[in-house]
Amino acid sequence: MHREDQFVPHLIVSDGLAALKFYKEVFTGDEGETMMAPDGKRILHGEIVLDGHKLFFSDEFSEKEGGTCKMPQTLGGTCVRITLMVDDADAVVERAVARGARVIMPVQDMFWGARYGRIVDPFGHEWGINQQMRQQSTEETEAAAKEFFAPRK
Repeated sequence: MHREDQFVPHLIVSDGLAALKFYKEVFTGDEGETMMAPDGKRILHGEIVLDGHKLFFSDEFSEKEGGTCKMPQTLGGTCVRITLMVDDADAVVERAVARGARVIMPVQDMFWGARYGRIVDPFGHEWGINQQMRQQSTEETEAAAKEFFAPRK
């Protein structure tokens, strides 16, 4: 049996059922496995599948319930940004905002040859939304970065 190694982000959220709807609609993914907690109100394990790649999420559970991870609201913020490579960054951000996300960096042309912006979803997780417009050599990117970060007069 062949196993494909891959990273699978697992997000802890404040409302698993709302997160399932948000991620499915915004990222136009397919719903994978979903398992409810014994209380029937919280998601123990949820999945969204994007082009064969999975995103796991679940509601927050107390230590008494076996929970070890906390949602951003409990922590007072997040220490992780997930970057999603997309075909249309503007459309993804527009869908996210229409469903309650907050823009923290508008989509714009960036020095690495992409349209890129950042949002915080309604569950406190930060997302980089990247649409690669053109491939550049290392030298082209370094020159563009130098110009991008140059002091403005």
